[in-house]
Amino acid sequence: MANILIVDDDAPTRAVLRDILEEDGHEIREAADGQVGLALYRKTPADLVITDILMPGRDGMEVTLALTREFLDARVIAMTGATGDQNFLNVAKLFGARRVIQKPFTPDIIRRVVRFTLDH
Repeated sequence: MANILIVDDDAPTRAVLRDILEEDGHEIREAADGQVGLALYRKTPADLVITDILMPGRDGMEVTLALTREFLDARVIAMTGATGDQNFLNVAKLFGARRVIQKPFTPDIIRRVVRFTLDH
């Protein structure tokens, strides 16, 4: 299965994603902020990065842009819990995110988006 890096400042969200994805056989690494996430990816690239958009310090937009500029084959899924404004998700796509997810999400949505992104 795939090596997936989860970048999110919210520990419970990381735990939920880890549980869902490990159940499907994926190997998971986690980072609590964008700076650590970028360092982990640069050291050992992942098959897929799932990043929150709104985080303190280096946010998910910066992570997405840095990864897609440095690594042409980087696969990024961006997610946000910000409501009422699709701009964050649209900008994440412009910055190179292959897919976007609105929080809260269901396990089925995560599985479907991860499977699609890894296959394309």
